[in-house]
Amino acid sequence: MPNSSDHALQPMNRQHIKQHFSHAAPSYDDAAILQKTVAERVDERLELTTIEVKVVIDIGAGTGLLTEKIQQRYPQAQCFAVDLSEGMLKQAQKRLTLPRFPSLKSLQNLFNACRLTRKWANINRSKLVNADAYQLPFADGSVDLIVSNLMLQWCDDPDAVFREFRRVLRPEGMLMFTTFGPDTLSELRQSWRQADPQDEHVNQFIDMHDLGDALIRSGFGQPVMDVEHFTLTYDKPIGVLKDLKAIGATQANQDRSKGLMGKQRFMKMLQAYEQFRKEGKVPATYEVIHGHAWAAKEIIKGPGRDRTGLVEISLDEFSRQTRHK
Repeated sequence: MPNSSDHALQPMNRQHIKQHFSHAAPSYDDAAILQKTVAERVDERLELTTIEVKVVIDIGAGTGLLTEKIQQRYPQAQCFAVDLSEGMLKQAQKRLTLPRFPSLKSLQNLFNACRLTRKWANINRSKLVNADAYQLPFADGSVDLIVSNLMLQWCDDPDAVFREFRRVLRPEGMLMFTTFGPDTLSELRQSWRQADPQDEHVNQFIDMHDLGDALIRSGFGQPVMDVEHFTLTYDKPIGVLKDLKAIGATQANQDRSKGLMGKQRFMKMLQAYEQFRKEGKVPATYEVIHGHAWAAKEIIKGPGRDRTGLVEISLDEFSRQTRHK
């Protein structure tokens, strides 16, 4: 089903994304300064929740930056790190330490929670799951909490992903996520448009309001959305590109140009980027959207709302009844 938001995203190449993140896995942690910071923000927000968590999954876990914090916050819960890239999960395995011999109860919970018949579900003692966010190997209603840190921007159909999240969450379970908004890498986007207006060199990012609408369409209720802006600074524009490559963040649209890019256009882009230099540094702006919602039907207001049990009374009638009491 195509994305039904007002701003349709271009289709992304899932295999391309998987390969680039696997290739970047060994260098990811050194360059993932922003990802570490945002993971800390997510963990801080979980401090304010009172949900009982027995099973939690981190979708798009990467090298386990957020998963590690989730394990510490919910030490009694079954915690799973899910990622499309096997290379990323190999790095996560180094970070996530678990008991050498898990208890029989822990193993039983693991088997009950997951659909082990799916051949691509690579689940081991470290609770690492090699799977796509569009097809999670978890049973319906088996998860209490889903967290996802800066993964959704790699999905071209948020409605489909949110429906899958909703499927695996138990009633009243919670989703907490972050993703990049449209202002992300605005300097790089503008520089490329000046140098090569024919091709799109920076991925598209969906805005906060469209994500909130997608949550409601997918069966979530009470969505809460807000935005933070971060700015990383570099000595040279090429530093921005090196960091993006180091974390595997490349242009992933299916219709991107397959030919080699000329050096002249690349140099023109770097020159255009210089217009943003301030106090000796060039910036890279990131708009980070924070969102959370509950696996419960949204209370719809308006003429199309559920009117079961509703009693209508005029203001005059209400005044008369009040006077007679």
